[in-house]
Amino acid sequence: MPNNKYAFFNGEIVPIEQAQVSVMTNALNYGTGCFEGIRGYWNADVEQLYIFQLRPHMERLLRSCRILYMSIPYSADDLCRITLDLLRKEQFREDVYIRPLVYKSDPAIAVQMNGLNDALTIFAVGFGQYIAGGALRVCVSSWRRIDDNIIPSRAKASGAYINSALAKTEALLNGYDEAIVLGSDGQVSEASASNLFIVRNGVLVTPPITSDVLEGITRQVVAQLAREQLGLTVHERAIDRTELYVADEAFFCGTGVEIKPIIEVDRRNVGNGEPGPIATKLVSAYADLVRGRDNAHSDWCTPVYES
Repeated sequence: MPNNKYAFFNGEIVPIEQAQVSVMTNALNYGTGCFEGIRGYWNADVEQLYIFQLRPHMERLLRSCRILYMSIPYSADDLCRITLDLLRKEQFREDVYIRPLVYKSDPAIAVQMNGLNDALTIFAVGFGQYIAGGALRVCVSSWRRIDDNIIPSRAKASGAYINSALAKTEALLNGYDEAIVLGSDGQVSEASASNLFIVRNGVLVTPPITSDVLEGITRQVVAQLAREQLGLTVHERAIDRTELYVADEAFFCGTGVEIKPIIEVDRRNVGNGEPGPIATKLVSAYADLVRGRDNAHSDWCTPVYES
């Protein structure tokens, strides 16, 4: 059961039981909303909860709103402040997942984005691993990624995630942990809800943002860590499906999944079938980073509680 007590709703922090919408809400009926997923990490050594990349997530939420004809009376700084106020009221002493959601709030049977009111809600819940286990066995999905001219990939649009849910469900029902989805051009795009990297001959490779992928915040962080701490070259380029079968390493990255090594794609081992050295080092570096133990990037972590 969720362990949260409050939510930001209708302009104030209220008990979670009061954060309710009508069955006629436009967003519930048509998926007319956009959201972010943000993680907070509890560091028991210093008794501090760190929110990772809080402002970049809120800036991306506002960009999603712009794409989707949505407007809220809050700046990125306002959204950060509201989130901190909410978490301080909750008094979490564990890892958390934060969900800001902007949605068309009118009880309207209307398949449109304009002329409808927008609302914001934010809630947080205690949260562990998004996908259990240290390494993943995955498949290439039969479902294609929706392209940017169908539903914008740069916007985390609520309704678009039926595409992700179908791909993930197919993978789970077939005995896999996750799915890799191809774009409309047949090239590798991303996972159901995370970005993808592979390693070829010591070079880190990821599909470009023009491959119908979300402009992932964790994706940018991983690329920077790989360059700074591991001295790797990072290329953004198209990846063929069969390149997944001959990659030296592969891994997913994202706020929810964090960094997860892939050891098998379509019943073929990736590398030697074990997490590779690059992914393993990045997992460790990322864990230090998000819990405030990496002083070089302390500005990426926002502390919740006053010291």
